[in-house]
Amino acid sequence: MTKPRIYLSSPHMGGEELNYIHDAFEKNWIAPLGDNVNGFEEDLQRYTGREHAAVVTSGTAAVHLALMLCGVETGDEVICQSFTFAATANPIRYQGATPVFIDSEPETWNMDPELLEAAIDDRMKNWKKPKAIVVVHLYGMPAKIERILEIGEKYDIPVIEDAAEALGSSIDGRRCGTFGKLSVLSFNGNKIITTSGGGALLSDDEKLIKKARFLATQARDDAPHYQHSELGYNYRMSNIVAGIGRGQMKVLEERVEARRANHYFYFEELNGEWLECGIQNSEFRIQNSSKSGIYFLKEPENYKSNRWLTTVLVNPKETGGVTREDIRQALEEQNIESRPLWKPMHLQPLYEDAPHYGNGVSDALFEYGLCLPSGSNMTDYDRERVVSAIKKILNR
Repeated sequence: MTKPRIYLSSPHMGGEELNYIHDAFEKNWIAPLGDNVNGFEEDLQRYTGREHAAVVTSGTAAVHLALMLCGVETGDEVICQSFTFAATANPIRYQGATPVFIDSEPETWNMDPELLEAAIDDRMKNWKKPKAIVVVHLYGMPAKIERILEIGEKYDIPVIEDAAEALGSSIDGRRCGTFGKLSVLSFNGNKIITTSGGGALLSDDEKLIKKARFLATQARDDAPHYQHSELGYNYRMSNIVAGIGRGQMKVLEERVEARRANHYFYFEELNGEWLECGIQNSEFRIQNSSKSGIYFLKEPENYKSNRWLTTVLVNPKETGGVTREDIRQALEEQNIESRPLWKPMHLQPLYEDAPHYGNGVSDALFEYGLCLPSGSNMTDYDRERVVSAIKKILNR
């Protein structure tokens, strides 16, 4: 008999979502906008400390709006993290602009500030000044955002903060989603809280968020009839979906702690090592022998990751030849979902001609990395099934 499927990151309702949905039905606010939309935006502002928020249909829509608000147009260049999901980069193409991909540094796996500055210098010297910088807090681990902000300020280039995977993460107590000129959240079905599909754009600039709402509602002019002077989009979140978000916000901190507990369970049970040895030239730089060949990303000092997904690197030189793909297939045989780390954008066929400033780090992360099941609704039995399957293949 096949055991129940363990998913990588499945939705986890908190119980109060239906109250907000029923309220919308009772008030007949089924159409877009309404009390839940306003309330969800206020919830996000209170939680993050941001002055203004606009909830939209997806994190991708939020990135697209952010690029438009930064004035990105056809022919422009936008600096973008390479090690990320395609939704970070695709909106650059929507605007007719060219992404310029920056590789990762090994401490957080996010955009390398030194490569960023080198790329800006090179583009300005030989091509043109980039119009914006899009940096990601991948898998919930905050990027070296403060240094990136300094670089953006030095060159007068706005920073768009993609915190789609990092709601609940922080640096020195300051929450992710509050660093960029514009910041993006996602509430996709697999995120730490979900509205089934949805996203948000945050900023301390009221004019920017008002403009975002305008563009997200088909850019309808203030007139008694339907009049449009600008190109707009159908990007506004509905009142029903926002009601799910309001209920989810009530359990956000519980979800963060559950995900972090998953991470430390895996670390202890798999005899993991913190990745302090680093990566160089697309290979592990081993300084000390590992007990298991399984490496976990350590939080830098004063960083807190929501550990949205638990990620590991598998070094076959220390596992007797067992690779991350061997582990992934062994888990799948037990009806357990896992996934390789993101394939970098500079390796994607869609972006093979895009400029890239690399150091080999993201290539190695893709080759050796694996995401383990990390849902906040995982049981002890679920976690034991995952660990047992991994131990079995490691001890093969």
